[in-house]
Amino acid sequence: MKALLKLAPAPGLELTDVPDPSCGPDEVIIRVLRTGICGTDLHILKWDNWAANTLSAPLVPGHEFYGEVVEIGPQVRDVKVGDRVSGEGHIVCGTCRNCRAGRRQMCIRTLGLGLHRNGAFAEYLSLPASNVWVHQGDIAPELGAIFDPLGNAVHTALAFPLVGEDVLVSGCGPIGLMSIAVARHVGARFIVATDISPERLELASTMGADATVNVANDRVIDAQKSLCMREGFDIGFEMSGAATALPEMIENMNHGGRIAMLGLPAEDFSIDWGKVVTHMLTLKGIYGREMFETWNAMAAMLQTSAQLRERIGSVIAGTIPARDWQQGFDAAQSASTGKIILDWTEL
Repeated sequence: MKALLKLAPAPGLELTDVPDPSCGPDEVIIRVLRTGICGTDLHILKWDNWAANTLSAPLVPGHEFYGEVVEIGPQVRDVKVGDRVSGEGHIVCGTCRNCRAGRRQMCIRTLGLGLHRNGAFAEYLSLPASNVWVHQGDIAPELGAIFDPLGNAVHTALAFPLVGEDVLVSGCGPIGLMSIAVARHVGARFIVATDISPERLELASTMGADATVNVANDRVIDAQKSLCMREGFDIGFEMSGAATALPEMIENMNHGGRIAMLGLPAEDFSIDWGKVVTHMLTLKGIYGREMFETWNAMAAMLQTSAQLRERIGSVIAGTIPARDWQQGFDAAQSASTGKIILDWTEL
């Protein structure tokens, strides 16, 4: 089969022939139809320090996908040939304390699809059946391909109760944008989004943000004043990982405010721990999705809200044939674009 391969521990990827995956007794084989390009995949392409310290080559990357089941192992139940599926990319051990307690998203021995085993940038993919998410009813392949990052957005947005709350979102990449749409759907009062990209801030407004702040020029406090907010924000979503984002967010939180952090910082930075303590703030790290409550929540929200489906779908900037993968990766690296999808039926 054709696959996008990290052949050696060095920058670059290569579209080449690799052996077809085999199907274990509790696994399925999926014919990949669409894949999303994630920031993780860009790190792997560049082979930066994070990639060099996290994975080994050769490897087929990719973990955001939509496809069709073409083979199932003899021990597989509840998944059948012909099902249209996405998948949870975190493969857990099943035997650590967290796994046995039903907290699989906290498994201490998690393996990442496209990181520690061959991933979805290929014509075919093997995956444990327990990681397969079967789509009920029709869903656009491109939308199915972004269930993984949508799950990150939903996990972040639902970390704390949102109804009637004022929400500050820092970072308007695709996941940040989707978190805005989810917060609006769930029932937040005011939503303010920050970024340094005018294009992404414009997208944030279409997602449902009441105000946007280009933090290269303006301050969040000014948005509070324009919305006639008498107190700080109740909820924060830190989606950027920028060194200046969390300190700015803490500065603008109400007493008792709660912050969900998805963005991974690229460098160390200091925050006002005195304010965290005296303002009784809560900081919660978010990684991946809850298995599988997040999946149930996002599927239900998309099924029951045409507006949410439209908003989430609008995050997709374009679909590019997999044979033109370099063009897709170049587009994905732009700070002003949305989600890029690769079409694996066009090789």
